[in-house]
Amino acid sequence: MKRNQSSLVSDGAFLFWFVITFICVVFMVGDPNRYLVNIIFLNVAFLIAIVTYFTTVTTGLMMNIVFIFGFGTFTLYQTVVEGGVIGVHNYFWLVMTPIFTVTAWMMTLGNRRLQNENEQLKKKNTSLATMDETTDLKNARSFQKDATIFMALSTRYQIPLTLLVVKVKYWDELKRMVSEEQMSEMIYDLSKLSETSIRMNDSLYMLNADNPTWGLLLFTDRDGANVVIDRLKEKVAAFNTVEFAGKYKIELNLNIGAIEYQPDKVPTPLDFIVQARKQLEYDV
Repeated sequence: MKRNQSSLVSDGAFLFWFVITFICVVFMVGDPNRYLVNIIFLNVAFLIAIVTYFTTVTTGLMMNIVFIFGFGTFTLYQTVVEGGVIGVHNYFWLVMTPIFTVTAWMMTLGNRRLQNENEQLKKKNTSLATMDETTDLKNARSFQKDATIFMALSTRYQIPLTLLVVKVKYWDELKRMVSEEQMSEMIYDLSKLSETSIRMNDSLYMLNADNPTWGLLLFTDRDGANVVIDRLKEKVAAFNTVEFAGKYKIELNLNIGAIEYQPDKVPTPLDFIVQARKQLEYDV
């Protein structure tokens, strides 16, 4: 509902801006003798409206007060000194200039509301998202939910559960050698490679997309995880000679850390990740 109101305010003000501009054009055409003066006043009205759009309505109203005071002084001078007659043209810009200002403020108000709502929706989407945009893998939020369930199942049914944490060696140095687009493709290729190295009942996650870190939850013990580690490294080695070397002109190597779940040592999913990451230090 708020979003509709913001759009209505912004769109209504935008359309009203055309209406009052048309009125000003008709007024100016109807009085050719004062064409130059009307052009000047129209430019002043636009200038105040533009300043209001990029600042605040208070600034615009203060500028209108200055304009009204100056225009009133100018009109008084014409009446007293030059003997001019006060007519409709004397009141027209006193009314239209504040209307331009208020219209510009309404457009600003509507646009800022839409921008704020858009930012809030982006933040909400980020906080609720469970998939990584680049690789279509489950992210760290999804990992925490799944790991909680898997840890409970492991404890209840005595099923071994092991977490692998996979990182690319020398990532900071490698990303300086290829373009950002190639880095995204490389992350995607490595993700697909990891998917082919696990069983259907295991799960793969993108734990960190900025410094690519994958997590693999395996229903196996530590020895079984070693089989997956060897298989993954063999596939990367094969890809280095076939795919990566030709496509990216660089050689990729992985750091892999593994930790088997133990209820007394791994109370939460975050502890699971932390302890698995510590094992990366031993994979040199």
